[in-house]
Amino acid sequence: MRGWWSGDIEGSTESLGDEFTYRYEGVHYSKQKITEFVPGAKVVWHVLDANLAFATDTREWKGTEVTFEIIKKGDKTELRFTHVGLVPDYECFEECSDAWGFFVNSSLRSLITTGKGQQPNWS
Repeated sequence: MRGWWSGDIEGSTESLGDEFTYRYEGVHYSKQKITEFVPGAKVVWHVLDANLAFATDTREWKGTEVTFEIIKKGDKTELRFTHVGLVPDYECFEECSDAWGFFVNSSLRSLITTGKGQQPNWS
């Protein structure tokens, strides 16, 4: 994670049962627990707590799950990302979807292909 997410990450992010927090400036705080970990196949983070300063309901992420599934397709690999529980009715949906799009499609992809993640240029 530290290679493709910006912001501050505290705690271990490598094994089943690990808990970690993510903070980005004064805008985003969340605490996750790794609830499923199948090396080379799947990782699930359960969001234990959240504070999204830009949303009226600052806890919209609490109780959601972030999943990464890795599927081999011949000589290629597909990554399926889902933020289960982040729904269009949530105030943060558009901003969070855009941020996830950057982190997964740009920064993580760059880390995998070049060895270095990208930093966002939020305006």
